[in-house]
Amino acid sequence: MAKSNFEVLAYEETPLGPICLRRRALLSQSDVVVTEVTLNHEFLMSSLYTDSERALAEIAIQMHGGTHLRVMVAGLGLGYSAFESLKSEHVAYVEVVELLPQVIGWMKDGLIPLSQHLIDQPRLTVIQADAYSKLASAPEKKYDLILIDVDHSPDDRLGAGESITFYSEEGLSAAKKHLRPGGVLGVWSYAESSPFADALSASFTNVRIEPVTHQNELINEEHTDWLFFASDGSARRNALPIPAADEQT
Repeated sequence: MAKSNFEVLAYEETPLGPICLRRRALLSQSDVVVTEVTLNHEFLMSSLYTDSERALAEIAIQMHGGTHLRVMVAGLGLGYSAFESLKSEHVAYVEVVELLPQVIGWMKDGLIPLSQHLIDQPRLTVIQADAYSKLASAPEKKYDLILIDVDHSPDDRLGAGESITFYSEEGLSAAKKHLRPGGVLGVWSYAESSPFADALSASFTNVRIEPVTHQNELINEEHTDWLFFASDGSARRNALPIPAADEQT
């Protein structure tokens, strides 16, 4: 950590606007250092509260109930969904699909908190590609879990193009072809979305929606993220209750 309480680790232009990786010590807890990402000068993610990103992977693995799982994670971010997937002995392989080469570079350069943990993982592959375009195309290989953590929400997207189609019945039907039998699709969102829930119900047999709430001590306010899960297999039978935040370690 630099002498300053605030450090810009990277600031780069991207097709989605300027992206910034920064690190700071909390004013209220100077011994706590957080890493944050902004995109187009808007807050995107933080290493301070990661319960919902980790729960996205943990719940999907529990729902599937199988072993030797092949996992696709759309969106590297700070790496928490990929890291949680790799923690499971039931996961054989994780492929992260990240649109922005700058974000992949942060991991390779050791700039994000989980960099070394991810780099040291032989079960992890990170590729630079548009996950939405990949899921809209004919599958070259199939996965047991597909975890999407790209947009703010189905109704508040970072980009256009295939991301718009993905959240529709048409897009979900195309994405479903990339799942093995019994596979689970999981989608992260900061808000509820009834239209997306309806599209999932029209496209999959089993749909499960999980709120993940944490207390944001910085502003003394509760915040809830929303996780959407869907499967045509026996996922509902294998579903387990969401773990409490203090159990997600």
